[in-house]
Amino acid sequence: MRRLIINADDFGLTAGVNHAIVECHRAGSVTSATLMANSREFAQAVDLARLNPRLGIGCHVVLVDGEPLAPAASVCSLLAPATNGFRKSAADFARAAVQKQIAPAEITSEASAQIRKLQSAGVKLTHVDTHKHTHIFPVALKAVLTAAKQAGVGAIRNPFTPLNLISKAAIGKQPTLWLRFMQVKMLNRYAASFQRAIKDSGLKTTDGAFGVVATGMLDEKIFRSILDSIPEGTWELVCHPGYNDAALANVNTRLRESRVIEREVLTMPNVKDEIGRRGIELITFADI
Repeated sequence: MRRLIINADDFGLTAGVNHAIVECHRAGSVTSATLMANSREFAQAVDLARLNPRLGIGCHVVLVDGEPLAPAASVCSLLAPATNGFRKSAADFARAAVQKQIAPAEITSEASAQIRKLQSAGVKLTHVDTHKHTHIFPVALKAVLTAAKQAGVGAIRNPFTPLNLISKAAIGKQPTLWLRFMQVKMLNRYAASFQRAIKDSGLKTTDGAFGVVATGMLDEKIFRSILDSIPEGTWELVCHPGYNDAALANVNTRLRESRVIEREVLTMPNVKDEIGRRGIELITFADI
C-alpha cells in the first residue's frame, strides 16, 4: 500500500498563498496544510480551514525569519543579535544549533505559544512541522516534540528524504537541484537520531518526505517523477503553492514564481487521475 500526504507549507503567509492552497485542495491534490501562527493572514487562513474541513491542518512552527509569539526576553537564544526577531536564515539557525547556542526550553516555549494560538482559534491540529525544517536538528526536534506532546498533537513531519529513490541522472542536469540534493544529503546524517527521538516520544510520523530537494523547483516533470518514485509505505510530499502578487513581494522569501508553477501543477485538470492511476491513496496526518 502506498499512502501520500500532500502538505502545503506557509498557510497564512499571504492571501494569495492561502487561496492557492485551498484551490489545490479543492482540485484534489493537497490534503494538508501547515499554518503559521505568526503570519500576516493568519485569521483568513483559519476561516478558510473552517470552510474546508477535509483539509488537515498542522502548525508550521516558525523559529527563523519571523518574530516570536513568546515575550522576546524569554526566548533570547532564538533571536538574531540586537533584535526582537528570529535569525533570518536556516543556515544561521543551523550554526547556532550545532554550536549549542540555542536553549531547548526556549524552543519548547515558543513552539507551545504558536500551537496554543492555533488551538485557541478553534483549529484541530493533525501534526506539527517547522518552517525551513529546523527540527532536523536534534536540539530543535526534542523541544518541538515536547511542545507537541504537551498540547496533545500526535504527529510530526519526518523531513528526511529517501535519497536513494531520487534519479541522480535527472538532477545532474540541473545544477541548482544538484546543489540542493547535496545539502539535503549532508543533513540526512541526523536521520537516525530523528527516528530514535520519535520512538521515544510516542508521536507518529511518515516514512519520509519528498519535495524537500525540489523546493523552489517543483514543476510538472518533477511532480510526475516523484509520484513514480513513491514506494510502499506512508509518505509526505512537501509543496509551496501560491500567487506571486504584490503581497508576496513584501515577504522575505526566495519562493516567488515557483509558487505559481506549483499551484498550476497541483490544480491540473487531471491531477487526481495522475495520482490515482498509480495506486496512491491520499491521506492526512490524522490517518497515520
